[in-house]
Amino acid sequence: MILVSFLLAEVAFESIDEDVKRAPGAPLIIYFGGNAEEVSWMIEETAARTPRASWLLTSYRGYGASGGKPSADSISADALQWYDYAVRELKPKQVFVLGRSLGSGAAVFLASQRKIDAMILAAPFDSLAEVGRHHYPFLPVGLLLKHNFEPAQLAPRITAPLLCLVATRDQIIPPVHARKLYEAWAGPKQWVALEDAGHNTTDSHPFFWQNIERFLQEQIQ
Repeated sequence: MILVSFLLAEVAFESIDEDVKRAPGAPLIIYFGGNAEEVSWMIEETAARTPRASWLLTSYRGYGASGGKPSADSISADALQWYDYAVRELKPKQVFVLGRSLGSGAAVFLASQRKIDAMILAAPFDSLAEVGRHHYPFLPVGLLLKHNFEPAQLAPRITAPLLCLVATRDQIIPPVHARKLYEAWAGPKQWVALEDAGHNTTDSHPFFWQNIERFLQEQIQ
């Protein structure tokens, strides 16, 4: 039950699996991937692991089959458009959001603007600017960064339950940045450390899908 959404010439198009059309009201999980991630790898994985849910796998502008160029503003605006389309067409009883790495910014923004039932974040961050300053402390990152997400500033207004999956050896987004976002989150929350995992090996860690499946089972009504 997979819905893959992409953008062509800045207009949204959707390719909808026939099973989704036959499953109105099923819980919906919207997925926002990482930088340069081609989300089709998730199709078989999600279908096997969450048979009770439908998925919307999003491709940002300039990613996969999407046209245009990505930016924080365009990703945020498209996130709202994808949500509104899916809720209108599929009429899910519940909406969950999974944001990974860069996708954490889009996921948290969406949750600050629309009703969601629960959030899953993998390798998230508090602020792209703060992550940049961590790596380049002697550069004026705030002035050089053209596109920024500030999830930690939005987190205090979000009361949906949160599952936070963090790679302990993440050298791209050090865990301290995930912790700041986690601490700012207003709703009930769970922290899961993926021991010895790096930024790009979160999904291969045995606790990754195990905890996502558990968390969804707890939340799906």
